[in-house]
Amino acid sequence: MPKLPGVTRVGDETVTFRQPGLVLTDRFFDVPLDHADPGGERIRLYGREVVAAGRAHEDLPWLVYLQGGPGFPAGRPVGRENWLDRALEEYRVLLLDQRGTGRSTPATRQTLPLRGTPERQADYLTRFRADSIVRDCEYIRPRLTGGRPWTVLGQSFGGFCAVTYLSLAPEGLERVLITGGLPSLDADADAVYRAAYPRMERKCLAHYARYPGDEEAARRIAEHLAEREETLPDGSLLTVEAFQQLGILLGTGDGSHRLHYLLEDAFVPTPGGPRLSDAFGEQAAAVLSRAASPLYTILHEAIYAQDGRATHWSAERIRSEFPQFERHFEPGGRFLFTGETVHPWMLRTQPALRPLRRTAEVLAERTDWAPLYDAGRLAGTTVPVAAAVYHDDLYVDTAHSLRTAGSVAGLRTWVTDEYEHDGLRAGGRMVLDRLLRLVNDEA
Repeated sequence: MPKLPGVTRVGDETVTFRQPGLVLTDRFFDVPLDHADPGGERIRLYGREVVAAGRAHEDLPWLVYLQGGPGFPAGRPVGRENWLDRALEEYRVLLLDQRGTGRSTPATRQTLPLRGTPERQADYLTRFRADSIVRDCEYIRPRLTGGRPWTVLGQSFGGFCAVTYLSLAPEGLERVLITGGLPSLDADADAVYRAAYPRMERKCLAHYARYPGDEEAARRIAEHLAEREETLPDGSLLTVEAFQQLGILLGTGDGSHRLHYLLEDAFVPTPGGPRLSDAFGEQAAAVLSRAASPLYTILHEAIYAQDGRATHWSAERIRSEFPQFERHFEPGGRFLFTGETVHPWMLRTQPALRPLRRTAEVLAERTDWAPLYDAGRLAGTTVPVAAAVYHDDLYVDTAHSLRTAGSVAGLRTWVTDEYEHDGLRAGGRMVLDRLLRLVNDEA
């Protein structure tokens, strides 16, 4: 077979290729499903090595990037874009697809039935939390670095994983950089959502102040959905509660504008009366669908579980403590969006989640979750840590983050309202540079 231009095969498991300014190498690793049983079943893990084209043969330090989620793979780079451009000035970067995501033994409605019953699927998925992700990193680190510690950059849930890393295996870490992902060390899911709903209300009211007509537009859509069933192009049922979930956009830098444009032309005339347009439905489905990331729904509340109690659909239960989020169509009532929450009805309204409904229910009742953080180790760590904390972050409570910052020895914070939760994407090079200067004690 002729050699393809720009592609070099190195063994059976490695493919190297080029983009402008980059050399990228696909890397696969077989790791234990359960690191407590290293001789047992193994799963396939994938990471994309990225290095600056002119430095591909240099002995550079490694930076491993842990994506937000849970349930999302690392980004797919196109050239030296965003924060990656700054990282490549001094690092060889590994963009890791965390287990169950992307090319790392994906866990979806299509693959999970291979595990057997919902109960067996749930047992399997208990090994897909931060503690297992950290042990995956420690398993592959010596194979890439020769045993040297590396730097971790954790975004959102990736930051949660980084704090677990500091708790379980600080010897593997040279530095830790966290953006929008300092978790509470002891808050259970109920405490997380009691803090989240008031933030969501603040974000909604700020959005309506920016776009005064949007509350009435949202109310019209909600009233329509209360009377007529609408199905999105992906087959999902758009209920009032599902429509409210579009508030997840309000946690990103451009999300308020995107929500406004989504609402402004929602209806079209049809022979049967006004209906939501296909254009609206397609955009809404792109925001709401979890077909490609079911673990975001199934394991979302489990990332907070470590206290011996079941999460038991915490966000759904805690919502009842905030009646302002219920359906209010009467004059003078507010219509509020929700966002960073998962609910049992999602397993009914989204076709890609329906086959996993029982699996999710079993996980919601589970009580034997292992601890994720070691407060004693964090208080005594010598690993340099820097964290960007976004003021009034929709997804991660600022007060929780700052309390944790005070519990990790030497951790330096950059608290800012210049960016929302996606500051690493929006601010890119500048955000990473600021954290590197902080962690190197140059600020």
